[in-house]
Amino acid sequence: MKLYFAPGACSLSPHILAHELGLPLDIERVDLGKKVTASGADFLAINPKGYVPTLVLDDGTVMCEAAALSQYLGDRKPEAGLIPPHGSIERYRVIERLTFISSEVHKGMGALFGKWSDETRAAMEAKLATRLDWLNADLTNADYLEGNRFGVADAYLFTVLGWARLVNVDLNRWPALVAYRERIAARPAVHSAMVAEGLIKA
Repeated sequence: MKLYFAPGACSLSPHILAHELGLPLDIERVDLGKKVTASGADFLAINPKGYVPTLVLDDGTVMCEAAALSQYLGDRKPEAGLIPPHGSIERYRVIERLTFISSEVHKGMGALFGKWSDETRAAMEAKLATRLDWLNADLTNADYLEGNRFGVADAYLFTVLGWARLVNVDLNRWPALVAYRERIAARPAVHSAMVAEGLIKA
């Protein structure tokens, strides 16, 4: 498999999962502004959507969207327990989490990278804060989103929360989220993925 990524973008989520699962993975950086890969390939020819994550399977199948890739990778090694089995209520809870992260947190945090009037930005921050309030309460008495075990949704939420400092959202207002990010950042697979993307030093 090959993952096209931009450092620290939502492509970090499947990158982390591949490391957690010990799955062989080639990676190639993408310049999202120019839509060109590190090797000089036209990224739009690979993924016409023009954004990461983009995963190319060994048979040439192209997949994208962090929530979908989270499930796909988790299912590659079900024995690792990063995602519940198909058909179980626990599986639907994970899908619920992934959807919430994608539509409410990723979208809300990502939008703050744009240029907005002070009034519009304040309204956007207020809406995002309600979502972070909910997550903070949920994680106050749990180590991970699904309780006491790291799972696929945690890689996604960790990644998106990492954007907070880049958009001037102070996570210290949500101490459980700060502790959560620190806990996940300490995982060896997370460290390895971040080193590979040049986000931190080895």
